[in-house]
Amino acid sequence: MGATYPILAFWYFHLPNFVLAALMYTLLGRVLLGLIVGPDSQNYIWRFFCRITDPVVALVAAVTPKAAAPVIVWLFGVVWLFWLRVGLLYLFLALGALPRTN
Repeated sequence: MGATYPILAFWYFHLPNFVLAALMYTLLGRVLLGLIVGPDSQNYIWRFFCRITDPVVALVAAVTPKAAAPVIVWLFGVVWLFWLRVGLLYLFLALGALPRTN
């Protein structure tokens, strides 16, 4: 484990990965919070979660059947964001743009 590297040296991977992770976990928080509060709640935390994740939900809802409940669309969004993160990691590993441990 002697190989260390500064995180800023690989910002081009870490920044998009962080944004995708933040969206994924915020959407997961929206799912969990949606079980407690109503969809028209004026709770500031609920409104924040909705405002941040609405663009992702809109993209997922465009390809999800209209009969699906909103919570199902949100869960599909979590899964899609997870696989985007995996794909990003695989892409950077295939390009040799990430450090490898010996």
